[in-house]
Amino acid sequence: MDKTVKVKKLNTKAKLPCRATEGSAGADLYACIDEPVTIKPGDLVKIPTGIAIELSSPDFAAFLFARSGLGVKHGICLSNGVGVVDSDYRGEICVGLCNVSDKEYTIDPDERIAQMVIMPVCCTLFTEIDELGSTERGEGGFGSSGRL
Repeated sequence: MDKTVKVKKLNTKAKLPCRATEGSAGADLYACIDEPVTIKPGDLVKIPTGIAIELSSPDFAAFLFARSGLGVKHGICLSNGVGVVDSDYRGEICVGLCNVSDKEYTIDPDERIAQMVIMPVCCTLFTEIDELGSTERGEGGFGSSGRL
């Protein structure tokens, strides 16, 4: 398995993704902005990273996750929960952020705004059928498997 992710800088100020420690699963993505961007409570913003990537295979995708410090300390989360960068996408990676706190937060140029994890994906086929196999849970939805 080729673990190389090719990165193209689309902006001279862009920073390459970087893992903070040897054990970090995600590589930090940086805000490639010329001036600070303030996110008011309830606002949604799109922050460019200035980079595009090429993955080694369609069996992989890049997943963007919130940085725990931004989320827990400041209420800054990804607006789409988890971002998915498909293996055939070659455009700029932008990060949608939202402010779920009651205070403004300012993103500074070069600030770490998200983390990117490269993971395998299972490219499946979908077949329409008339009936699904039965299970103990059946059609029990949210909370049907118990609380604890």
